[in-house]
Amino acid sequence: QVQLVESGGGLVQPGGSLRLSCVVSGFSFSSYIMSWVRQAPGKGPEWVSAIGTTTAFIRRYADSVKGRFTISRDNAKNTLYLQMNSLKPEDTALYYCARVKGSTNFWATAYEYDYWGQGTQVTVSS
Repeated sequence: QVQLVESGGGLVQPGGSLRLSCVVSGFSFSSYIMSWVRQAPGKGPEWVSAIGTTTAFIRRYADSVKGRFTISRDNAKNTLYLQMNSLKPEDTALYYCARVKGSTNFWATAYEYDYWGQGTQVTVSS
């Protein structure tokens, strides 16, 4: 049974930091591209970041978070991370980790996902 469980969200002031975690089980974590996707109130899902499967762990980011967020993974712990720095009110959203469908090209224009976590809420407000 595939499971993705996010944690680490919360309320933080603008300029602050949070580190999200996503613990997965039920599949070979190291074999899949993983992504973070967020959804703000009243808006559609927005892709945030992705990390590849190779040892080099290639990464990519949405322009809105580039330079502020860092995605990483620990295959030994079956865990995906998102370090978020210099947070802005517009980063407020429900953050999901998601498994990208197998055989997807890392540099695809858009990803398709086959499993999602339940989400963790991030609120940036003073």
